[in-house]
Amino acid sequence: MGHEGKGKENLILFVLFVGVLMGALDIAIIGPALPAIQGEFNVDGRTVAWMFSAYVLFNLVGIPLMAKLSDIWGRRTIYVLDVALFGLGSLLVALAPSFAVVVLGRAVQGLGAGGIFPVASAVIGDTFPPEKRGRALGLIGAVFGIAFLVGPILGGILLIFSWHWLFVINLPIAAVIIAMSLRTLPATRLQGRRPFDAPGMVVLGLLLASLAYGVNRLDTARVVESLTSLNVWPFLLLALLLIPVFRRVEQRAPDPILRLSLLGSRQVMLASAFAAGAGLGEAALVFVPGLLVAAFQVTSSTSSFMLLPAVLALAVGSPLFGRLLDEAGSRVVVFICYALIATGMFVISLLPVRLASFYLAAILVGMGLSGMLGATLRYIMLNEAPASERASAQGVLTIFISTGQLLGSALVGAVIASRGGGVPGYQAAYWVVGLVALLLTALALGLKGRAEERATVQGHEKGRKFASHPQAEGS
Repeated sequence: MGHEGKGKENLILFVLFVGVLMGALDIAIIGPALPAIQGEFNVDGRTVAWMFSAYVLFNLVGIPLMAKLSDIWGRRTIYVLDVALFGLGSLLVALAPSFAVVVLGRAVQGLGAGGIFPVASAVIGDTFPPEKRGRALGLIGAVFGIAFLVGPILGGILLIFSWHWLFVINLPIAAVIIAMSLRTLPATRLQGRRPFDAPGMVVLGLLLASLAYGVNRLDTARVVESLTSLNVWPFLLLALLLIPVFRRVEQRAPDPILRLSLLGSRQVMLASAFAAGAGLGEAALVFVPGLLVAAFQVTSSTSSFMLLPAVLALAVGSPLFGRLLDEAGSRVVVFICYALIATGMFVISLLPVRLASFYLAAILVGMGLSGMLGATLRYIMLNEAPASERASAQGVLTIFISTGQLLGSALVGAVIASRGGGVPGYQAAYWVVGLVALLLTALALGLKGRAEERATVQGHEKGRKFASHPQAEGS
């Protein structure tokens, strides 16, 4: 019986692992495909950025929506639905007769992918005993690192044939996952949960979409003039007006999308800013193959292989910064990481684009992002949030990373397009990203030092023990 139980757990893990990997890979391999898709549909950098923006926006909507639906209708049902949506979106992109259909397909993909990871995490919580959950969650979480390693290589191989294959390959994988899920995953559903915060999700979606569109339509060569354009100011104004509306909706929600009480801490506010910066860095990395095609006249496939130094730096840097985090604390790690990112961006933007300077920049940016996309920000949130709000704190991180990705893709695409594309456009975009990273480097000095972080953790532990044993008050 023990062997059968272990075998079933391993099978469940395999199904979840492959599903999450499929969703994560689609972020990692889309970058190399952008130049080919841009050329086929004859769109500029500003427009092609919506392939990334649509995916991230609907991914953000899908995370809380699918997690809540899995509580109501069951984990297996929603996991299968999410994988099916991802497959449908992939089919739409692969067969798209126009770029509008490509964006629609990416939105459907993002909605499905948004549910795959949280539902997979919930399945682990439902089916694995407490002593095994950490290992299982760690394995699923490692998928994102694997995706960054495998993505550029897989993308490069598939692009030799056609960019369509980057999406066609998802179809048989999705079919196998659905078949195995129906046979393997438990149909767990929970009762007595608080209602899903639909108004908060709608307002947040509208806020981010209008902000992303307004930023995307900015002409950075003529900022003041473009701000008066009907394509820009109404959307930026709508985003501004929706901020207090969102705040009011979240304060009234029984189970809010964004728990505003967490943002009362300076440490959490800074971590949220760093999360948005990490999302911006990810979005900037997606456009690198376009720079390589413009600078070196290489094929889209070759440009994906040229990303390997950045990917290897991501893989090597993550465990190194994890150790440094334990020894020196988050302030030192965040400062070093954003200094590396800023330096790498300035190398790309200020020096002539040569192979040596590109690879140096790629390694610097990859190392910097490895610390910010790894454990550092989650470490800060776990330290700051009381045990009862740890899940909400991780949700805050997800929202700010996604916001950074969404606005980052719009910003980078807008700068590239406003400078006429080509190498100068990409260099201008990375100069802007470098400035943001430099600002975040300075903000890192506002984080707590190692001793203060430990004191905060000890305070939460004492509070947790007191809550568990209130009789200690009278002793």
